[in-house]
Amino acid sequence: MTTLEILLVVFVGFAGGLAVGTGFVAFLVVLGVIPRLTQLTKTMKRIHAYEWGAVAGAIVGGWMSLRHSVWHLSKYWMAPIGLFHGVFIGMLAAALTEVLNVWPILAKRIGVDDKIVILLMAIAFGKVAGSLFHWLYFVDHFR
Repeated sequence: MTTLEILLVVFVGFAGGLAVGTGFVAFLVVLGVIPRLTQLTKTMKRIHAYEWGAVAGAIVGGWMSLRHSVWHLSKYWMAPIGLFHGVFIGMLAAALTEVLNVWPILAKRIGVDDKIVILLMAIAFGKVAGSLFHWLYFVDHFR
């Protein structure tokens, strides 16, 4: 690669990192996802742990994506790691939908405001069933 190509790759990577970083910060700060998540889980005393966890996760995730790291872990470690990832994504998505009031608006629009708990449980069980199908059948099927 020439020096110009290297500088172009550095510039595009830096610009992409800035775009993703500002989107992440806007998501967390403007929408108030972390404070709302602490309110939902009744853990307001640990808000700094949530914030530092988000910062550390972004830094470690960015660093790991730049390296081609391969961890040779046994399959028994994958279940707890996957569980932690799923809990994190689920809680973040739940906090986001709670902040934006998506479910009450959706339930009112489709006319099932009195059955919102059933709607939420159907979505949760559907996600669990889809994830289990993906990881137990689809991923192992193509190895």
